[in-house]
Formats: sequence, C-alpha cells, structure tokens
Amino acid sequence: MTIQGAGRKQNTYDAIVIGSGISGGWAAKELSEKGLKTLLLERGRDVKHGDYPTAMTESWEFAGRTKRTQAELATQRKQDRTGYTTHPASAHWFVNDVENPYSEDKPFDWMRGYHVGGRSLLWGRQSYRLSDLDFTANAKDGMSIDWPLRYADVAPWYDYVERFAGISGSNENLPQLPDGQFLPPMDMNCLEQHMRQRIAGAFNGRVMTIGRVANLTQPHNGRGSCQYRNRCIRGCPYGAYFSSNAATLPAAAATGNLTLRPFAIVNELIYDPDRRRATGVRIIDTQTNEVIEYHARVIFCCASAIASTFILLNSKSERFPNGFGNDSGELGHNLMDHHFKVGAAGVSEDFKDRYFRGNRANGIYIPRFRNLDKASARKDYLRGFGYQGSASRLDWTQAVKELSFGAGLKTDLIAPGPWRFGIGSWGECLPYHANRMYLNQQVRDRWGQPTVTFDCQWKENELAMRKDMQAAAVEMLDASGLKNVTGFDDGSAPGLCIHEMGTARMGRNPATSVLNGWNQVHASPNVFVTDGACMTSNACVNPSLTYMALTARACDHAVNEMKKNNL
Repeated sequence: MTIQGAGRKQNTYDAIVIGSGISGGWAAKELSEKGLKTLLLERGRDVKHGDYPTAMTESWEFAGRTKRTQAELATQRKQDRTGYTTHPASAHWFVNDVENPYSEDKPFDWMRGYHVGGRSLLWGRQSYRLSDLDFTANAKDGMSIDWPLRYADVAPWYDYVERFAGISGSNENLPQLPDGQFLPPMDMNCLEQHMRQRIAGAFNGRVMTIGRVANLTQPHNGRGSCQYRNRCIRGCPYGAYFSSNAATLPAAAATGNLTLRPFAIVNELIYDPDRRRATGVRIIDTQTNEVIEYHARVIFCCASAIASTFILLNSKSERFPNGFGNDSGELGHNLMDHHFKVGAAGVSEDFKDRYFRGNRANGIYIPRFRNLDKASARKDYLRGFGYQGSASRLDWTQAVKELSFGAGLKTDLIAPGPWRFGIGSWGECLPYHANRMYLNQQVRDRWGQPTVTFDCQWKENELAMRKDMQAAAVEMLDASGLKNVTGFDDGSAPGLCIHEMGTARMGRNPATSVLNGWNQVHASPNVFVTDGACMTSNACVNPSLTYMALTARACDHAVNEMKKNNL
C-alpha cells in the first residue's frame, strides 16, 4: 500500500473509495482483491494497526486520571455528550467540534472520528442481521417506501462478511434474528444463565442469548483472540475485534492495488453531463488547503451516512441543482437513529458464592418480541425493540456513601457486593421524510466548507414504544425473581446511539429514492453509496454488519458491470 502525496494535481484510478471506516474498508478490500487499482480517500490522519496510544495505559497513568482540562473539553463540547467519548483514553479519536461544527434545529448528537479506520476503531461491535421482517416492514405497514431487496438477496453476503470479520455468537433459530456463521460464543456468567432460563420459562417465545459480537473467541485470519480487557474503544493491538485497520485494509494492501490518501476531505463529485456519469472527486488537502482532483470509473461513497450525503448535497451542477442524484428530492431526508437509554435493573440474592472472571467485551441480547405476528401485535406503535445488558457483582464503590469506619469498613471494601442485572433497549425509529439534515451555507468549517444542520426528532411512535420498552423490562426482571427492580428512561436525542442512517435511501423508483437495489445512484450508476445513508428503514438491531454485507455485494456487482462495459 502506498500513500499518495499532494504534488500531482490529477490522478486516475479504476475505483475511488471515500472513507476508510467499516464500509470503506470493505470496499477497499473487495475492489482491490478483484484487481482494481483503488484509491482510498480519508479526511483524517493515517492510523496503522497497532498505532493505538492508550491501548496499554492504566487509568492511574493518565495525567488527570479520568478527567480532562476545561481547555481540552472546550474543543469537544458536542462530542462529550455521550459521557464516554471524551475520556482521556479515547478523546483523541473524536473530532474537534470547533474545527468541525454543525448546527441543530432540534437536538442531535453527531459523534465522529476522522482518521484511517474511522469509527471501525470505536464501534460497539454488536453484529446482527436484519431479517425479512425488517426488509418487508415498510411495505407491510405502509410506512415510507419498500426496500428494493429482501433478506435472501443479502443472506449470502452476510455469510461472506461474517466468515472474514469473525463474529462470535450462538445460533437460536429465530426468524426475527437470522443465525449466522459464528465463532464459538462467549460464556454467560451464572446470573445471566439463570436469567435466560427464567425469562424463557415465564415468557413464551422470549429468548436471551449472548451478544453476537465482532470480538474473536479464537485466533482467526491471523488475528488474536479477545483478551477480555474491555478496552476496545482505545484500539486493540491484538486485532481481536474487527476493524478496518486490523482486517480489511491489510487485506487490501496485500494486493498491491491500494493507494491510501489521508488528509483528504472529499468536497464534491465531478459530473460529466455528456457521459451522464461522475468522473471523479475534488478534495481539499487538510494540511495545505490545496484543491486536487482524482478520477476513476467507479466511486464508492462510504464516508458515513451524514458525510456521504453532505458530499452528494454539496455536489451541485446544472444537471443536479439540488445535489448529486437528488432527482427525487429525498437526499438528506428520512434520517434515522435508534432510540435507547431506557430499560430496567435489579438485584439478585442468589449466587453469593460465585464471581466472574475478566472484563468480557460483550453482553447479553434479548431479540425483538413485539409485532412479530398477531399474538404479539401492539395497537399503540409499529415495529419493535431488543435489549442488551449484562450481570455483574457490585464492588467496593457501593461503600463510598456509607458511614462505617475501622474494621467494619475494611471488611465492606474487600467483600464483593450482590449480583446486579440490567438491560437497556434499542428501539426502531420510523423513516420520516420530515427528519432531515441539510447544508448550512452560513456556518463554515475550518476549510471554508458549508456545514450540516439537523432537523430531527422522535415522534409519536417512538415515544409510545419507549413506554413499553421500560414496562417490558421491568416485567421480565420481576418475573425472574430479581429484587429492587427499577425501570428507567434517561432519554436520548437522535444521534446519541451513533447509528445515524437513511439520508440517501435505496428504493425501486427513482422518483422516491436516491439509490437502486445495488446501492447505485439512480441517475449516475457508477456512484455507489453503501454506508448508513442507503438504509430504507433501520430495524432495531445494530446496523454495521448490514453495511458490510451491502458493501461487499455492491462491489461484486460493480466489478461485474465494469467487465460488461456497463460502467
């Protein structure tokens, strides 16, 4: 793999990939392995696998322990909204909000990492397939437009990416949560195993399983297995979880066909009206502010849902006065995220002689059980939700507020506390045309570009669903014998789940969608969008595995079409 400098004003490749995160890494791998000379453009700095500065740092070794100075926080006020992204161990992965501003008509939390690997270094790694229930949902309930594909179209590609990425998990034979090509599952602890049995016994059809996670439980494709440190957000020097840096980019580089160009903000696509195709991209070098053009036969937009749509909206021409490929007027609309931070927790009086080992980088999962059929149908909302959570023993911190002292205090600090089990829910958001992002020409970033403004909010369906998300959690924990069960709804604005998607949706009709069933822009089929922007609905499961599968599928189609001289 070579790194291209800024000296040459024009370069031509077979393919250009914009963004090096989960989708971009897969596009780079697939296109390079299929023989295409591929240019990978990343707006941030280069990060090679292992270049993770805090991966081995202990908490007491940070200058401020878990705190940062006010001067440091001042550059990441919005990135700080999660409560964990600006911890000293991970703050360096997230953007400077002053240099990269955005605006909000309604609250929206946009978390970003600008570096090679993008958020593939930072993601939660939960990896679930969408089912036919999800791909047919819009058509069945009349909400929005129909997906242009079905589960059967994507299933072979789920198989393909799971085998390479390494997903650990357990098959459960549930139609709403299709099984996959799994490495051995991580173990549940004693209370989790108990809760699985109690929930299954008390509620017909509800299953609690171990999370399906992109952490290796055994060595795989030259990468080491998970060390149960649970420091994944820092970057894993063992390559024990899937990231572009550890997996797809090394595979792409091994072909000799990949050129990586960091510090390159793609500002717009270049359109040739005579050929009715995009011919390349125009970038801004973030270090020199130089404007440079690159050209290719096919272009893959994989910069993340908001960033890819920004590029399309910013690519205006006589043919596309409202943004590249925006004949339908849907570009920037139908913005979705998952709503979460609602659930329940309780304490167990059992297993006082048991403990757990390690810091498992995974939890349990309870798949969707609402609106699956007539028996589970709800009258107050559409779609459904699933739960993630875990059990652990409380530790000495429970004694902080106690007034004991002397020998009694020492005993309290040494003895482990009771077992606690908690679950939080991830709910589906409907695809509303009114939920959108748009370009703000008045607020500019450090490089003089327009910025993004968000106009997005949860609506009646999501708010009704949240009531059930909490009530069902309390119900399950109560029925399983936990004590002091307490429900919670801490609220979350769109964006906070960091699953933003849907702003350049797929569809069958160019009049109502931006992309076709192969992720191609209807009006310029040599441009593919395979990140979260392409999603027509968002299900209730973590979406990254679907981005991987759709990207690999689209790359295969692109190369086949190139061989036929259709692109």
